[in-house]
Amino acid sequence: EWPRLVGGQIASVTEPIGLQQDGTLIVMVTTHAWMQELTMLEPELLASLNRDGTRPPVTKLRWIPRRS
Repeated sequence: EWPRLVGGQIASVTEPIGLQQDGTLIVMVTTHAWMQELTMLEPELLASLNRDGTRPPVTKLRWIPRRS
């Protein structure tokens, strides 16, 4: 479902880890450069993630770097 919601390119460099009770979705990202890019895209990504009202709403995205 993640690739359909965020697109193939973003899905290839990210991995959703979990949704916290406050609505924050924790997402692992491959590089810091991608973290910066995705931070700028956050409003669009939140809109896409919340388009389907059957899941709990995501209120914020928290990007964490993937550890080697």
